[in-house]
Amino acid sequence: MMRRLLLYTFLGLGAFFMLWPFLWMITTSFKTLHEATAGGLQLFPATWQWGNIRETFEAAPFKRYFFNSFLVAGLVTLAVLITSLMAGYAFARLRFRGREVIFLLVLATMMVPFEVILIPNFVLIGWLGWYNSYPALIVPWCANAFSIFLMRQAFMGIPQDYFDAARVDGCGHLRFLVKIGAPLVKPMAVTVALFAFLGSYNALLWPLIVTTDEAMRVVQVGIISFYGDAGVQVNLLMCASTIVILPTVGIYFLAQRYLIESPLRAGIKG
Repeated sequence: MMRRLLLYTFLGLGAFFMLWPFLWMITTSFKTLHEATAGGLQLFPATWQWGNIRETFEAAPFKRYFFNSFLVAGLVTLAVLITSLMAGYAFARLRFRGREVIFLLVLATMMVPFEVILIPNFVLIGWLGWYNSYPALIVPWCANAFSIFLMRQAFMGIPQDYFDAARVDGCGHLRFLVKIGAPLVKPMAVTVALFAFLGSYNALLWPLIVTTDEAMRVVQVGIISFYGDAGVQVNLLMCASTIVILPTVGIYFLAQRYLIESPLRAGIKG
């Protein structure tokens, strides 16, 4: 009994310290600027400033920012799903010369830091004339090695009998992938989609350098609006951060069941 009590106490403290920054962010969103910058241990505002939400949306065109973010993140997620499903299936079930070598090369790209490819990608975007456009925000991230790796492992976890039975019935590779393979790896596909969406939605550096037009900005870049020569509007900055984080929290809870099922049903198998 004492052992369990100590365990729950330890887990509770860990959860508290993890949630504290988020709780502070939310409560600071409804403070005055003086309260937000005063410091101290006061968590809750003396008077809740609900007008901060309106001021936040008036300080920058966040409606446009959210539209851009959801459009870019949605298209990137769809593209990553398609490319990872097709590439993962090919590496798992198709037999062709150099398959293992190509797969190793794909995995090797995971070792390359983003900063290394930043300048070449930026130069390429300039050559293509995509600066300040949606293709610049979307196309470079339509495939990634980690998603391909996850889908390959998921397809390799499907028993060979499924493929043999489908082949006997005259099912080709594409039909098997769409009708049988994709539904069987649905938990892993949802995980891939979740990672792709969050990675694109939370991106800051790349959208910052490939866009200068206000109409092409995304929400993460829009948060910078609260930094100025006169200082940081901490209360509005926290309010904007709270608003921006809400979609990701909601999507996580919606996809949580599949995220938990992924390692249990699809697994990482070789």
